[in-house]
Amino acid sequence: MNLHEYQAKELLRQFDLPLLKGKAYVNDLKTIEKDLNELPGPPWVVKSQIHAGGRGAGHFKKPFNDKGGVQVIQDKTQVPVIANSMLGNILITKQTGADGKKVNRLFIEEG
Repeated sequence: MNLHEYQAKELLRQFDLPLLKGKAYVNDLKTIEKDLNELPGPPWVVKSQIHAGGRGAGHFKKPFNDKGGVQVIQDKTQVPVIANSMLGNILITKQTGADGKKVNRLFIEEG
């Protein structure tokens, strides 16, 4: 069974486990600015959701900064910018091989 991080956390919440607040996005970031007002921060953590490990140490096919698929953001105005740069991009990690995997889902969490 393959679960994304945000899906696993949804399951854990059903058992009242203490988890950080977060919001998942699938192919669409329309509500991101409104949602950020409800997520404690700074910082916020923008996490690419692909079925592969090493997301934080990976890199994007279309680079937009020198960071990987998990980024800690201090400036609220930069969260949508980073999220838009990740969504639809190809994330390459040690587990994906050179072809990488397309990022169709993001998880934004309080830091």
